[in-house]
Amino acid sequence: MANPTASMLVIGDEILSGRTRDANMHYLSGELTNHGIDLHEVRIVSDDAEAIKSAVLALSSAYDHVFTSGGIGPTHDDITADCIASAFEVHLDVRADARALLAEHYERSGKELNAARLRMARIPDGAVLIDNPVSIAPGFTLKNVHVMAGVPSVFQAMVASVLAGLTGGDPLLSQTLRVLKGEGDIAAPLSALAEKYKDLSIGCYPFQDNGVYGANVVVRGTNGSHIEQALTELAAELQI
Repeated sequence: MANPTASMLVIGDEILSGRTRDANMHYLSGELTNHGIDLHEVRIVSDDAEAIKSAVLALSSAYDHVFTSGGIGPTHDDITADCIASAFEVHLDVRADARALLAEHYERSGKELNAARLRMARIPDGAVLIDNPVSIAPGFTLKNVHVMAGVPSVFQAMVASVLAGLTGGDPLLSQTLRVLKGEGDIAAPLSALAEKYKDLSIGCYPFQDNGVYGANVVVRGTNGSHIEQALTELAAELQI
């Protein structure tokens, strides 16, 4: 049985402008791989309501899970919750359970739960809260869309909260064979190997190291014995 599929939507002008380097995609891909959920697509969109809504609906209909990153904070440009609610045509408002979490947190820290911070308690109708042990303000899951913060430490904590409740498949395994030959010299054997082992993903990544040219052949799949067998056959074919 095939593993569940996933996509990611990264939201924020700061990512597209180059001001902020996105770290969440790299983290999420690794966690999904370990959990047996296959990440197939990542999109990055600006803080534009129509762009967010369009992307969410497209990804939600194409994959089993959508993970979003960014835009659920207290400022005016944090519009992700509004866009998700609008995309699925549900009401959005401050919810009692989310408000209670924030009220307790800010009372304990001696800060005011002002109107800006209260924005983080706005949850679409029908959504399930995502636990945030780092900064308390929750994310939420609506249908198959998991809406999370963009701050890496908070995002990572929320990913752990979400994955604990998701059923995955077989973890994706990976092995690498370093070949001191050019891509043109190994293209034919690689094509034959890919044709034979259709359940494996075979990638070829060239390198140049102190005047030495070669390629790292990376074989990925859920069947460890097939990976071992494929690499053994390739090594024998290339006489390495």
